[in-house]
Amino acid sequence: MSKTLTEVAQQLSTPRSVKNKKTTEVEVVKQVPKVQLIYAFNGTGKTRLSRAFKELIAPKAEGEEAQASDLADKKVLYYSAFTEDLFYWENDLEWDVEPKLIIQPNAFTRWVLEEQGQDQSITATFQDYTSDKLTPHFSDDFSSVSFSFERGNNQQEPHIKISKGEESNFIWSVFNALLEQLISELNIAEAENRSTDAFNKLAYVFIDDPVSSLDENHLIELAVNLAGLIKSSQSDLKFIITTHSPLFYNVLHNELDLSKKGKNEGCYLLERHEDGSFDLTVKHGDSNKSFSYHLHLLQTIEQAIADSKVERFHFTLLRNLYEKTASFLGYPKWSELLPDDKQLYYSRIINFTSHSTLSNEAVAQPTPAESATVKLLLNHLKNSHGFWQQQGV
Repeated sequence: MSKTLTEVAQQLSTPRSVKNKKTTEVEVVKQVPKVQLIYAFNGTGKTRLSRAFKELIAPKAEGEEAQASDLADKKVLYYSAFTEDLFYWENDLEWDVEPKLIIQPNAFTRWVLEEQGQDQSITATFQDYTSDKLTPHFSDDFSSVSFSFERGNNQQEPHIKISKGEESNFIWSVFNALLEQLISELNIAEAENRSTDAFNKLAYVFIDDPVSSLDENHLIELAVNLAGLIKSSQSDLKFIITTHSPLFYNVLHNELDLSKKGKNEGCYLLERHEDGSFDLTVKHGDSNKSFSYHLHLLQTIEQAIADSKVERFHFTLLRNLYEKTASFLGYPKWSELLPDDKQLYYSRIINFTSHSTLSNEAVAQPTPAESATVKLLLNHLKNSHGFWQQQGV
């Protein structure tokens, strides 16, 4: 039965009563798993789910401003697009102001930066995922950060504006430092022995798609590091992680041993229906074994073709399908799998999947001829490569 996002959040936070396998008349209460791992396509509603979850677990008091409550009152820590909103650039070109990233303080950033002095840890993590030549410089009051780049021969380019991907890496590095500190504090069993009572009420950490701009090697490294942090947690803290990346999902699934001893009950696929409702379906195994990710893409495109509802994002799914098939079959470029007039079809797909055509300024639906191209290219992929016959499609 389809649900609202609030109902999905309730599913993630509520213990379940199940029948005892040996004596079906006796119900057993299964507690919320330590880790719940959710796979979903981009645009499904992962970020909105993180907000719905926060509002369910820790509803804002009447008149309370966002981020205003004391750290010790927090029950949910979450990383999502809303987290990135705490950081913005000040770069007034008219007055030639040097670009710097403004940090809007909240309870968590104040604690990790001002009280714990984790700026060096943040710098080390950031450089690990980007470059050791790219260095953040915090202001004395930690209200902003500027960046410099070492260009060789001891030449430094100060006050540069980093890319959006590097900015996301930096924000994750701040969150990672906070996560390390709070896990360490909560691992002290006796609350009175902790150096702070700031996290005593914290029950959940919700992480939505961290740093999707990383290359595969660094994405794997981040997943391994995050899994290590989660495994180091000895308290009752619960973790919910959502992602659109099959690779990130698989690494976490394997590193956290979620396939063993029934732990996979915390593995899900989040889907959104046309009426705006959602399904959170339990999945067993990693994304290759469980989601049959490529088959899910195939079925999604086939359904759109059958219903004559091909939209722009189906070109993105089609490209993704070609990329995954090429990778599996060992082709260096996915375009090598296209029909004879490869450049023509390649240009059409690129045109529909480029950032410019996905902007708010370009919302036109595909023409009938363009929709027919989706059908032609999908059938070509299915009929021309034995890989798909082996999948039983």
